[in-house]
Amino acid sequence: MNKGLLLVLSGPSGSGKGTINQVIAEDPNVFISVSATTRQPREGEQDGKHYYFLSKEEFESRLSTGMILEHNVYCGNYYGTPKKEVYEHLEQGHDVILEIDVNGALKVMKENDVVSIFIMPPSLEVLEQRLRGRGTETEEVVQQRLNEALTEISKAYEYDYIVVNDNLEDAIAQVKAIIVAEKCKTEQNVELIKGVLS
Repeated sequence: MNKGLLLVLSGPSGSGKGTINQVIAEDPNVFISVSATTRQPREGEQDGKHYYFLSKEEFESRLSTGMILEHNVYCGNYYGTPKKEVYEHLEQGHDVILEIDVNGALKVMKENDVVSIFIMPPSLEVLEQRLRGRGTETEEVVQQRLNEALTEISKAYEYDYIVVNDNLEDAIAQVKAIIVAEKCKTEQNVELIKGVLS
């Protein structure tokens, strides 16, 4: 059995990466890694489904014992990827998607074999409309997220693929196509070739 693909999806807050992931995760072979965070849950968010909501002390304890694959501080809160379940799912042949910020993504890309996809908004104006449309953040947080978006977009050059989320269905189709293409790469099929030749 082939190991699964480790996919990194990043993009500014409001780029639509969460929605894209939810659709991709309808495939039973795809596991979306659930991040841990110290921020408070938003209305409707469930612990263990949307995030693992941890106290600052709990997060720092996991960090110090090497249980976090990558982490970052964003708007005053810790965000990070629990390591154990990611590696377990890859060994079981599942494709694992990490929906993480650019700094975390660059760290994971440096230390692991990954397929990296940057979800790009069609423009900053559209991104701002999406953030304000949520109605969940203060003006200060909206401005923080827009400033952060500029920094993140400037690092998109580091990724294997860029998908512009102008039309959600098209963006989802493109991410699915990337996964299919990656599975067709020669290095993913070495055992298949050996099996046919033997």
